[in-house]
Amino acid sequence: MVAGEASGDLLAGLLLGGLQARWPQAQTFGIGGPCMVRRGFDAWWPSDKLAVRGYVEVLRHYREISGIRRALAERLLKQRPDAFVGVDAPDFNLGLAHRLRDAGLRTIQFVCPSIWAWRANRVGTIARAVDHVLCLFPFEPEILQRAGVAATFVGHPLADEIPLDPPRAASRAALGLAPGDPVVAVLPGSRRSEIQANGPAFLQATDRLHAQRPELKFLLPVAPGLRGLVEPLLAQWARRVPIVLLDGRSHEALAACDVTLIASGTATLEAALFKRPMVIGYRMNALSYQIMKRMRLQPWVGLPNILCREFVVPELLQQEATPQALAAAVVQWLDAPARCEALAGRFLEVHQQLRRDTAATATDAIAQVLAR
Repeated sequence: MVAGEASGDLLAGLLLGGLQARWPQAQTFGIGGPCMVRRGFDAWWPSDKLAVRGYVEVLRHYREISGIRRALAERLLKQRPDAFVGVDAPDFNLGLAHRLRDAGLRTIQFVCPSIWAWRANRVGTIARAVDHVLCLFPFEPEILQRAGVAATFVGHPLADEIPLDPPRAASRAALGLAPGDPVVAVLPGSRRSEIQANGPAFLQATDRLHAQRPELKFLLPVAPGLRGLVEPLLAQWARRVPIVLLDGRSHEALAACDVTLIASGTATLEAALFKRPMVIGYRMNALSYQIMKRMRLQPWVGLPNILCREFVVPELLQQEATPQALAAAVVQWLDAPARCEALAGRFLEVHQQLRRDTAATATDAIAQVLAR
């Protein structure tokens, strides 16, 4: 298995539960993070080695990443496992899977690349690389099957893990918050590059919010190993703001908050499953953004908007993600409880649609691939 970042590690860790329930003696190895390791996964390389996003950013790390992929392929071809499962990280995993499949190994991709959002021509690459795709979203299998790619909708494991009725009171108590405290969760990203790009604008937005509404409480979950990156940004951009840094605990922060200022990515889906209103912001290298923008196939970037097929939450991207605009969008949610309640209803529908006992459903599909 290969998972390339924190969100992939989380998905893979949940999938490992299903694999171990069916095959208790299974050995799993490759590239993974702490969630996978806790499940007994043998991580030959840590997943954060692959946690790079954007064209220009990847180029800076290309030599190291390509070297890891070559070494991993050679090691897997010697071991010849029963199956290779790539978890998201398509730029890394599809090329690896292609080589392994050509050598006679069974290959599975868990998380369909976003061919419905951008880079539609990638479906041919998927067809050549993998035997089966495990899809998180219900509209994906039909797109793949039209191109001759076997696929199964397995739901999203986070929809199984996160309760339909979020533990708001318990999370607030665990974080030392009073029931009536107004709370903003700030999630600028789980990668170093994301925090460097989004952190200054996000933190300046909190500074503005604090000046306007001193009663606001701020929570900022920090991914493992990134506290040393976040703290200097706090000192530079939000020195006056009472922001509580949390080591992980993003789910508690999302359950407890009134609104979240959040970077585009899997975290936005988590916020939707916690029924939280959000402001999606995102910045990246200017050249990478222009390349990706030209290949976009739909108007939405955030997963909640994609799943609802409309702008149910604001997206402020690149130049639009200014501290002023981010802060103003947060205030609009804080001042609109009826709108927040209506949004929670939409997100409950999404949550119910994505609940499929993903670990078991995905394991069933993997078993069928192994039986061929």
